[in-house]
Amino acid sequence: MEISIQNKKVELIQWLTTLNDESIIQRLIDFRNSQIKDWWKELSDAEIESIEKGIQDADKGDIVSHSEARKVYEKWL
Repeated sequence: MEISIQNKKVELIQWLTTLNDESIIQRLIDFRNSQIKDWWKELSDAEIESIEKGIQDADKGDIVSHSEARKVYEKWL
């Protein structure tokens, strides 16, 4: 019978708690970090520019309320 994913996680946690080899721990940390995706790096230049403009507008107080935005975009919601 195949071990469930939860059991596998528990086994790994138990194994990790007994680990004393710093090089293995560092390799595991490096692996984990390589798996973390930074969504900001996945954005196009146009998307980044649009977000930054929105932040600048908000900082200047150039914003509309949520209810006003809903009225404008209601047909797409």
